[in-house]
This record gives sequence, C-alpha cells and structure tokens, in this order.
Amino acid sequence: MAGILGPMPSFDVVSEVDLQEVRNAVDQASRELLTRYDFKGTDSTAHLAEHEVSVESSTDHRLVAAVQVMREKLARRKVPQKAISGGEPHEIGGGRYRAVFKLNQGIEQEASKELVKVIKGTKLKVQAAVQGDSVRVSGKNRDDLQEVITTLKALDFRLPLQFVNFRD
Repeated sequence: MAGILGPMPSFDVVSEVDLQEVRNAVDQASRELLTRYDFKGTDSTAHLAEHEVSVESSTDHRLVAAVQVMREKLARRKVPQKAISGGEPHEIGGGRYRAVFKLNQGIEQEASKELVKVIKGTKLKVQAAVQGDSVRVSGKNRDDLQEVITTLKALDFRLPLQFVNFRD
C-alpha cells in the first residue's frame, strides 16, 4: 500500500564526525604544543591517524595539559566532545606518555538498539529500524517524526546524534 500512496515520511539518525574539522583542530593543537612556552622541551605532539587521535608528551602532567589543549581546539571547531572516546594515559617507554582517542563514527549495534528502544518508548506511531550504522525512523505523521527528533535531542546520549535525509 505504501507503493500506491508513495513512501512514508522518514529520516535517519546518524552519528558522524566532520573529519576536516577534527583534522583542523588537531593541526591547531599540534602547532600550539610546539610553540607554547609551558610545552618547551616536552616534545608534546597531537596526531590524527585513520579514526583516532593520539597525544604524546614527556610526563603524565604535560600529557593531561596537552589533551586539554586538543579538547579546547575540538570544541572551538564545534566538534562535540562525545565524538571522541578513550584517551586513557599510559606510559609508552622512554619516560613518554600517550593517550589515544577513538573517533566515534556511526552508531554501533548496541547503541542502535538503545535508540530504537527509546523511540518505541515514546508510544508514537512510528517505526524504527537499524540500518547498518544508522537508525531509520518512519511514520505516517510528520509531527510524530519531529516529536521523535525532539525526544532524541533531549536525550543526553553517549554519542553525538544528527538527523539527516528527512523525507516527506
């Protein structure tokens, strides 16, 4: 029946990070670590590789400060703090310390199930289906879909959520 009437209104819930903004933030942090007086002689670095950011320094205290610089640069570039996870400092030998942060791209299976459960808990007449690393929400009533978006925005979820492909 949906074929005769046309597709139902829908949208996708995704968790994407603007890699260009992350790259810019890490580059800015790296430059600041090279030039700031309190980092002189600590050989502190911030580096972006594939889907992770690593920060290194000569002491654990300087590492904490270097991570703070990186987080500030991400925030200035409007990259949500929830977009990175991990970052436990550990000694890597030679008296050096490193923290590695994973970029959270996509919504993994467990988080998708949680979102579907929240959406079903709204008791609105919508369907939620996991599609790879996103969640598709569809329903007959556009207002219901907008209510779902409002509910998910109010939810302090562990990942940054975006709402894309809104189709009427």
